[in-house]
Amino acid sequence: MLIRIDAVDLPGRTRAAPADSDGPSYVDIHVAVQRRDRPAEVLEPQPGDAASATWTLQCTATSTPDGIEVTGPYVQDRLGRRFVYLSWGTVDDSGVFTMFRRAKIMLDAVPSDVLAAAAHDGLLVGRLGLTDSHGGPLCARVEPPHITWTDEPARQDGLSPRWGAVQGAR
Repeated sequence: MLIRIDAVDLPGRTRAAPADSDGPSYVDIHVAVQRRDRPAEVLEPQPGDAASATWTLQCTATSTPDGIEVTGPYVQDRLGRRFVYLSWGTVDDSGVFTMFRRAKIMLDAVPSDVLAAAAHDGLLVGRLGLTDSHGGPLCARVEPPHITWTDEPARQDGLSPRWGAVQGAR
């Protein structure tokens, strides 16, 4: 099975320090998918001012007595809850990504009928906006209604029907 994350409404490339605190400011903000158990390894960082960002992840969907279990190189598993991390970070002049915040795309919040259909059809699609209510990078747990999940048929050649080659299949 593939998981495709389609994101819009990115917050921008810079973030000023909050006026009411001593929090940091950020420059050259990017967002990427974090590899499982490897916070420093991120997939396809996208600039924070992009019109949209998309990642397609290779996963395995297994039917269990409790439902469909999703695993893969970019699927995190903490305390029995599965999710995908979207990591926010800055990129320095040498291209090094330094994370400062993350969002958890909660897979256990995918409606069970949508997940079962996606496991059968081959593609689970999550669509979301990445700007929080304060105009900054979205963080914390992301569940419906902040993300919309649908299933779509995957192409037989292993490509995502919308975006071409599958990413993250290591």
